[in-house]
Parts: sequence; structure tokens; C-alpha cells
Amino acid sequence: MTIGSPLVVWLNAEAHGLDVGATSPSVLLPRLAEAGVFRAGVAETLGGAGGSLGDAVETVAAISERSLAAGFVFWGHRTYVEYLLQSPTAPLRERLLPDLLEGRVAGATGLSNAMKFLAGLEELQVAARVDGGAIRLDGKLPWVTNLRAEGFHVAAAVSRPDGSAFVASIAHDRPGVARSDDLELMAMRSASTAAIKLDDVAIDADEVIAPDAKNWLPAVRPAFLGLQIGMSIGLARRSLAEAREAAGAGRHVLGPDLDDVAERLDGQTRALLKGLSDNVFLGRPADLFRIRIALAEIAQEAVGLELQASGGKCYLTTPGEGFARRWREAAFLPVITPSLVQLKAALAAQAQAGRAA
Repeated sequence: MTIGSPLVVWLNAEAHGLDVGATSPSVLLPRLAEAGVFRAGVAETLGGAGGSLGDAVETVAAISERSLAAGFVFWGHRTYVEYLLQSPTAPLRERLLPDLLEGRVAGATGLSNAMKFLAGLEELQVAARVDGGAIRLDGKLPWVTNLRAEGFHVAAAVSRPDGSAFVASIAHDRPGVARSDDLELMAMRSASTAAIKLDDVAIDADEVIAPDAKNWLPAVRPAFLGLQIGMSIGLARRSLAEAREAAGAGRHVLGPDLDDVAERLDGQTRALLKGLSDNVFLGRPADLFRIRIALAEIAQEAVGLELQASGGKCYLTTPGEGFARRWREAAFLPVITPSLVQLKAALAAQAQAGRAA
């Protein structure tokens, strides 16, 4: 799905403001929804534009070319939509999906902790107990994006007393839900990124996205990571385009390096989209981890080439404003959960287990 010209113009104009927090976070989600981008890859029968998950990945890439803050919000919101699409709880989907697609309420993916839990890297940070038939939650989510002040629903993986786990949707206005102030990020300040504390929060049975997290999380992980990887694709494409334009001014020596990075970017992107289409990542998550690592590193290479191609003007405040933003954005890609270090550790552990076997 391509994004329309009005959204492109707005993102180009507001990219700096979204990065430093000068543009109000309250306007971003409605702007994206107005352009219809959240409908990419959602069945027409559910109010979407049709297409595949790959179309949604290309949409987050197109948005991230202009603003990674906007791409980050798109990822969080569209990933929450994907959770509802893959949820067996039809009433929850039917109730929330129209408002989510229209941007009237925000969807937030609080499953970063869950994805680390799935890889054996971290324990779940939200716990449930049953009190008189009611489900009550306690815990915290230390870093979640798209927690829009005007209202949000956040997905969280929750441990039961018996050691099993489920995935719940928690509304912002439930008693006991406390949102922190926005985190003091180095960049992407208008992405409504904050922490949540849950203190004796009661939820209903129809707010359970998935009753069996152990089996559901691996099934939804390709969408979680695939959409996330779209941010790296978009940033890399933009920096390569900027580098090629600048290299035309006497820096032709960079041509082979630009061609090499572009070729690897295209190859990894094709592998991602084909793997999502063929559902191969369900049984081979390590392949998806390697693509995530490769594309984040390619994005950093692309920004480095933009610096070399543009030269000293990148270090001047006004002409270097766009580059400085992309440099900060590139610094975020390795640390977004699951981080590259966490993925490399998971791959190393898998390799060691394979050798031991």
C-alpha cells in the first residue's frame, strides 16, 4: 500500500517536530488514520483495504522514510490491530477494530516483554490472580509506545499462578491503570512513549486476546517483528536516496558502496516479504531474527554513507537537520525490543544447543 501525497507532505513538514516533541502527539494518530494506512493488510470484510501483511510492512517503511517517530507509532498501532485479527476473541475485535482503524483510540503493543520471555530472556512482568471470579492484574510495562493521552488499549502478556500465561487487552480508563509522563527519549519524542503500572486492575473475560500465550505468541511473532523491521527498511531507503543525490556532487567514489548496500537492502527485504507470505518464520524464527539484525545494520550503514556523501554540511544545524534526525533514528533501531544484542544472544544459545545435541 502506498501512502497518499497529503500524508507525505505533512510528514515531510512535521518530521523534525515529531522527533523533538515540538509537534503535539495528539495529532499524529488521526493524521495517519485519515490517510487510511492502518487498513493495509486488513480484510475488506473487517473494514480494511485488503492485501497482505507484506503490504502493511511496506506501509510502515514508506512512513518511516519520512519520519521514524510516525513509523514507530504506526508499528505499535498496526501491530495491536494484528493481535485482534489473530485473536480467537471475536467480541473484542468487533468492539475495538472500527475505532482503531479510524484512529479514534490508540492501540499499543506491550508485548516486548512477552517476546523476550518467549526467547527465554526475561520473566513476565504482569501477573494475574482470580478474586471472586474476577481477573485482577498487577505489574508494570516499562516502555510502551502509542500510549495516547486521549485513550488507548494496550496488549500485555500475563502470568497465571499455575505458571501458564495469557495475553490481555487493558484499557487506559480501567481503575488501577497508571500511565507515566512521556519518557525522556533522545529522539521520536512525539510517539507517546511511556510506562504503565497496573495495581489491582480488573479485566473481563472478553478482554483476553489469547488464553494460551505459549502457543499464540509464536504465531503472532512474525507480524510483530515483520512490521517492526519495516522501520529499518524505510530509514535505509531514505538515507540511500539522500546519499545518491549528494554523491552526484563529486563523491562518485561512493557509488560501489551505495550499490552494495542497496543490493543487500533489496535482498533482505525480498526475503522478509517472501517469508511472511509463505509463513516460513513460524517454524524458523531464527531466519526472521537474522533478517531483523541485517536490516538494522544496513540502515546504520546507509546513514553512514549519507554522512560521507554529504560531508561537512551534515554537521551544520540547518542543512544537517534531516541527517541529524536520521542519525538519531538509526541509533534507536538496534535497541528496540527485541534488541540486536538479545537476538544475537538467542541465536548463539540456539547454535550452542544444536552443537550439544
